[in-house]
Amino acid sequence: MVNTEIPKHCTASPSSFSGTPLLTINREATVDLDSTNSFEGPEKLLEVWFSASPLSLPEASAPGGLKVVPSEVWKEMLDLVNCKVLSIVESEDVDAYLLSESSMFVFPHKLILKTCGTTTLLSGLPKILEIAALGAKFPHALGDTVRGTATAAIPYRVFYSRKNFLFPDRQRGPHRSWRDEVKSLDRLFLGGSAYMIGKMNGQHWYLYLTEPNTMLTPPATPDREQPVKVLDLGESRLRAKAQAMDLDDGQDETLEILMTDLDLENAQQFYLDHASAVAEGQYFQQAHKARKEMRTHLGSINDMDEGEGIDRFRANGGVIEKICDDSVDVFSNTSDGYSASASDDELTYPQELTTEGHALGTVVSDSSGLSAVYPTSRYPDARVDAYLFTPCGFSANGVIPSPDEEGSTHYFTVHVTPEPHCSYASFETNVPASQTGRETADVIQQVVGIFKPGRFSVTLFEAKDVADEDMSNAKKKASKWEAIKGYRRVDRIVHDLEGYDLVFKYYERFDWEGGAPRLGEVGF
Repeated sequence: MVNTEIPKHCTASPSSFSGTPLLTINREATVDLDSTNSFEGPEKLLEVWFSASPLSLPEASAPGGLKVVPSEVWKEMLDLVNCKVLSIVESEDVDAYLLSESSMFVFPHKLILKTCGTTTLLSGLPKILEIAALGAKFPHALGDTVRGTATAAIPYRVFYSRKNFLFPDRQRGPHRSWRDEVKSLDRLFLGGSAYMIGKMNGQHWYLYLTEPNTMLTPPATPDREQPVKVLDLGESRLRAKAQAMDLDDGQDETLEILMTDLDLENAQQFYLDHASAVAEGQYFQQAHKARKEMRTHLGSINDMDEGEGIDRFRANGGVIEKICDDSVDVFSNTSDGYSASASDDELTYPQELTTEGHALGTVVSDSSGLSAVYPTSRYPDARVDAYLFTPCGFSANGVIPSPDEEGSTHYFTVHVTPEPHCSYASFETNVPASQTGRETADVIQQVVGIFKPGRFSVTLFEAKDVADEDMSNAKKKASKWEAIKGYRRVDRIVHDLEGYDLVFKYYERFDWEGGAPRLGEVGF
């Protein structure tokens, strides 16, 4: 069941909420946005870490790390990626950028950039390294070590991942194939490792990562062919995310749910016409409810006054005169133009609830249930910045300050392409399960229930207990979200990584009749 009630403040930006981190909307970038030709939902995801945590920044770096870099500088980098900034939610711990194609999160010690469509994400990576060196003052290498830049910060770790594309032939730049992406990354970093996780003839996921204390590739690196490495359970070379990482910023885990073949009815929530109709219906319904309550209240006043000899007065051109008529319309002089007998046509309907933008994005975020994944009852300072596109499509960033730990802020991000021929939705978060008080399965079940996909895959990176050498805890945790109501698990892979556990699972709906998944690209 979908909740279609309009949220409070639905006609305002998220900054209208009391206590909301500063929100900036780039109205110029929102002009003429149109998602009609969107086709590639699966995103490219890049994480560049320059230290293990915000509390362990290099001594010579700027005190605020990457957060001291002005937004205008990041926008220049995003021009290379071919996407624009729609709005920014700034907080003490993280700045969340909502983009025309997905999202970017800037922490003091790391940057997360996620883009969809035909964006050229890796084309912006050299610029990111340059900005980190010049803007954040991170340790760097001079010269032409990185092609096209004068200097490049030396990252602590680099992660790049994505699901297999649906339409790989339409990609541009270094993203035409996984092999090209690996070559592009190898030109920057020494000793990086590339992996494919999942079935080559089914749904799969690609991962590239570097060792801790990454080294930049020296100039004139030979162009070489590097075969893909297929991960097996006994392989210990893959040291994803952290090796002996200082986790003084709390537990590090990332959950990603990648959904395809969305239920047609559920996908309608993310069309502008549908969202506008929901908003309009609820708007007038609430207006009528308010009018009815005022009539009831007025009636009680009249009942109280009747026969009691109480005179009523009104202002007329600065003169107070007595009202002789027993009937009083409390709406007649109100500033909002409502009257007790007004029709819907006489009500002023907010223009922002008829066009794409943040207002309808907020409506959809609440009515679909996405805002309830991390509810304000548990996270009072949580804020969601959402945008609904024309004629369809939806993006949202959530900034989730921990209610129990000061200085610990996490995020979630959602992106939806609802068109039937290429329907896709993604949900990603680094809010620790231990903080939510719920099992990972509960979060997955709630998110999947919003979209009801025909199939979906889940990846979970989680820092493991150093004492869990036999992976007993990891396997136990993975078994807790083995069963997702309404779905059968088709594939499960659990990887034992130094410092981290990686779990990949793939599910299909029991009543799904859509046939084999569209592979798009096959092999390396």
